[in-house]
Amino acid sequence: MEQPNTTAGIVIVGSGLAGFTVIREIRKLDQAIPITLVTREPGYFYSKPMLSNAIATNKSAEQLQSSSAVSLAEQHAITILSETSVTAIDTQLQSLSTSKGALPYDKLVLALGADQIRIPIEGDAATEVMTVNDLTDYASFRQRIAGKKKVLIIGAGLIGCEFANDLALGSFEVDVVDLAQQVLGRLLPEAAAVELENKLSETGVRWHFATTVQAIRHQGEQLAVTLANGTVLTSDVVLSAVGLKPRVDLAMAAGIATDRGIQANRHLETSAKNVYSLGDCAEVEGLVLPYVMPIMQAARALAPNLLGQALTLSYPAMPVMVKTPALPTIISPPANDAVGSWKIHSIDGGLEARFEAANGSLLGFALMGTATAQRSAFTKELPAIL
Repeated sequence: MEQPNTTAGIVIVGSGLAGFTVIREIRKLDQAIPITLVTREPGYFYSKPMLSNAIATNKSAEQLQSSSAVSLAEQHAITILSETSVTAIDTQLQSLSTSKGALPYDKLVLALGADQIRIPIEGDAATEVMTVNDLTDYASFRQRIAGKKKVLIIGAGLIGCEFANDLALGSFEVDVVDLAQQVLGRLLPEAAAVELENKLSETGVRWHFATTVQAIRHQGEQLAVTLANGTVLTSDVVLSAVGLKPRVDLAMAAGIATDRGIQANRHLETSAKNVYSLGDCAEVEGLVLPYVMPIMQAARALAPNLLGQALTLSYPAMPVMVKTPALPTIISPPANDAVGSWKIHSIDGGLEARFEAANGSLLGFALMGTATAQRSAFTKELPAIL
């Protein structure tokens, strides 16, 4: 299972949700075509979205693993090259250079994922800022916070809010710092953001908006965190959750077209023949959507295309659930170029926010608390994303 073979077939780089979902979809259509999965990780499967809400339930990294590399290889009749780095793609020879030798392909799928963005920070403890982007990161974070009390989070977006809620439920003191004026600045209208902020504040989360972390220095056994507004906070651990940057370097070096992500059309084809992309690293028709539902949709479209059929990807409306039990929230943000306005309606135990065009048609929404029960009805009103 650990050595590259000379049989080509389909080669998939990346063992996240995108890579494994494509494998499952291929096997629904073809049980025999050779598939090789190349991954820098051990090759196990786990649910990455669970990383931001597993602390309160005291889940270890091992408990989050749902399948081992051996069982996955047997279950799907695939070859897994685990702990293997891909260093180059030769699109002319249709071959990969890997840390375990050359690997030919007939069709190549880039499911490389994304890296956590790191902001520049000064100070002798700047290198101690942690990110949680995979199971190994999660294990390291759990180890670092063991026996500690205070965690500072940089970023009040989806992941930042989820970690803040989870850590607060786990009895940690939590400070959250963000350049924006509110939580989920790109996704929520102000009134909805205030609702979420207040509910998380009730769990003990402290907010520091319209500023950023400037420096982190050692202060005895703790860290002194200096904000751009002059405030100095103390913390045991600093976690960065400011957003994701698609992994494009490997594709770019191979001459494959990239912009914000690896560019792909609605057949998930890149600019290179027989090379495809999906997931957090991909930019499909100008859209970068690092969420579960777009990945599932893309995988279902990609599998037939890899097998010689022509299927065009479509994205229906795909609301995103924010895992904040202090105030359950479901968001379907309007498109960046959407023209309209937010209309807020408070209900008993919740809030409905509709982003409507001038004619009253629904272009986006946010549902909170008891209003999340309206998810299906609101989703039916929305236009398709693609």
